[in-house]
Amino acid sequence: MSNSWWEIKIECIPALEETIFWRLSEFGCKGMSTQTQGQEILISAYLPQGQFKLLEVSDLSLLLEDDASAIGCQLPVTKCNLIDEEDWSSSWKQHWQPQPIGDRLLINPAWLDTQVNPADPDRLILQLDPGVAFGTGTHATTQLCLEALEMRLQPGSNLTIADIGCGSGILSTAALLLGAQQVYAVDNDPLAVKATGENRDLNHIPAAKLIVDLGSIDRLQAMIPEPVDGFVCNILADIIIQLAPSMAAIVKPKGWAILSGILSSQVADVSNVLEQHGWVVGTVWNRQEWSCINLKHK
Repeated sequence: MSNSWWEIKIECIPALEETIFWRLSEFGCKGMSTQTQGQEILISAYLPQGQFKLLEVSDLSLLLEDDASAIGCQLPVTKCNLIDEEDWSSSWKQHWQPQPIGDRLLINPAWLDTQVNPADPDRLILQLDPGVAFGTGTHATTQLCLEALEMRLQPGSNLTIADIGCGSGILSTAALLLGAQQVYAVDNDPLAVKATGENRDLNHIPAAKLIVDLGSIDRLQAMIPEPVDGFVCNILADIIIQLAPSMAAIVKPKGWAILSGILSSQVADVSNVLEQHGWVVGTVWNRQEWSCINLKHK
């Protein structure tokens, strides 16, 4: 099995979701998803077998338990097994169906025929194949960002926006379909950069309209010819806090921002840091235990 993957399944309480996502990302997991199972959640993640030995995968289980103990939470249960690449790439697709989001978007898995609801025929169709990148439209943080973008963008608005941590490119692509004129996107994961470019092409968006590159906010500053009208950032709260001092430099005066990947319990801490760097919190939208902060720069 030369192209095999470690499939890691983690059963845990919802309060551990963000901590586990952070740990998996730091560890090098390629592709993560969450399913609700009653009062608990099941997190699935994947590691290429050729890059990780069984002992290293076992160490990951211990790290997850240590993280839970450190914050006084019930320990997660971690299981792992080897799966063939073909099985990995197709198994999760069987359960993903077209997803209407907000009033204007329909996220359609690229391998399925587009089926427009006759009762709702005017939705913008976003064809998506995320591969191993984050962002299918099923997670609450992605949905909150898409709905916030819908409120900001209208056809002919001629706005330029940035996408920090673009993942599958779902937010960048949606922004252009909703009416943005230009998008600049960055991500630290080369597979995310690849997925964003492929989803841009799936939706017949010219490459010059969605420019994507490897890196973070410092790379973005070098890419944009002038400050953008606003940006979206759907990553972890700790990373948002780290980036906060640099955010104002990429937007125009009175520019806006949409930030998610933030647990509702973390909103106050994140907001305090942002306010120290010249941002005003407008609205906070909540879904399940997640929040999306909408900001304006002073």
